[in-house]
Amino acid sequence: MGLVGRRKCKCSRCCKGIAAVTAFYRQKKTPEPVTCEVCGRTGGDISRALGVCRKCITGRLEEANEAITRFRLEARAANSTPAVPPRSSGGSTCRICANECRMAPGELGFCGLRENLSGNVHSRAGTSRVGIFRAYHDPLPTNCVADWVCPGCSDSGYPRYSHRRGPEKGFANLAVFLGACSFDCLFCQNWSFRDDTEALSPLRTPGDLAEMVDSRTSCVCFFGGDPSPQMPFALAASRLALEKVGGRILRICWETNGSMNPGLLRRAAKLSLGTGGCIKFDIKAWDENLHRALTGVSNRRTLDSIAMAVDLTRGRPDPSPVIASTLMVPGYVGEEEVSAISGYLASLDPDIPYTLLAFHPDYLMGDMGSTTGKWADECVSAARDAGLHRVKVGNLHLLS
Repeated sequence: MGLVGRRKCKCSRCCKGIAAVTAFYRQKKTPEPVTCEVCGRTGGDISRALGVCRKCITGRLEEANEAITRFRLEARAANSTPAVPPRSSGGSTCRICANECRMAPGELGFCGLRENLSGNVHSRAGTSRVGIFRAYHDPLPTNCVADWVCPGCSDSGYPRYSHRRGPEKGFANLAVFLGACSFDCLFCQNWSFRDDTEALSPLRTPGDLAEMVDSRTSCVCFFGGDPSPQMPFALAASRLALEKVGGRILRICWETNGSMNPGLLRRAAKLSLGTGGCIKFDIKAWDENLHRALTGVSNRRTLDSIAMAVDLTRGRPDPSPVIASTLMVPGYVGEEEVSAISGYLASLDPDIPYTLLAFHPDYLMGDMGSTTGKWADECVSAARDAGLHRVKVGNLHLLS
């Protein structure tokens, strides 16, 4: 079952919200180029979901912010969650992720899982007792950001962390699709998680997830959405799963934007380090202004998290414990962004595997084209020139 496909929402609020907003932007798709609201330049590299070109976002932010904010408010208007992380004076603060939402009584946090009840932060889900997730067994080898360096799909980690010298045919990854996120990416490929956040369903326990681990499960990968808002739940489920299998191989992996609380990241890194798993950090952009425009929040915690994870896992060079990836968004995330990201990664460890992912038009940026082969080639060259030794393009079939 492809949970990241287009699951139909059954909640009337969602149907009138997420689906309607997505349709609103898609109906604006037109062969006519978009004009930047700041500089007046017209081109096919400007998304209607932003209304502003990359150059103005990174260089004329004060002027660009008005348009970006208006579009974001419009897109989030149909949702129950706030358009930006709340900063209510005198409110209660959540520390689960970098957004650190400060909520007034009755107010929801940015991820939709925390709220202020009678002056205290209350978790509706994502705790060590209950979470929102859907999961399925994905036969190995699978299409993973780390497939070229992980024990489940390559010759890495054998025999300590892998059943096979090469792809683990006959085994499976338990893919855990978590139903919440700490970002609001306009290009989200897995935006159906928002249905689960809105409906607070399906609510399950860590034990429910651990029960899904069977004799053919050799790895568990948490993605979504993002693990960050539900790290207490994912950590609890991981511990139960490891207890269930005893000393058998069971790698714990994470695919994340890296915005979780540092203490939670430390625990996640320890689990991955000891089990042969990895942490796959998805770096959306380097320029903080561009990152805010594309995701709604800052990237500072993401960059700090990668540095912390590298320091925590230096003792295990094989299999690679830290992997990075970036989606090559036409017009916005190209060689300039990739060069800066790669330079940062190389300063931490030039052998960090870096996957550059081809973009497919989706969610609110459905009016954009796919990544071209030329754009991808330029990004690969930029990454290598910046000092990274291991660079790969993923989703080759999406290149135009």
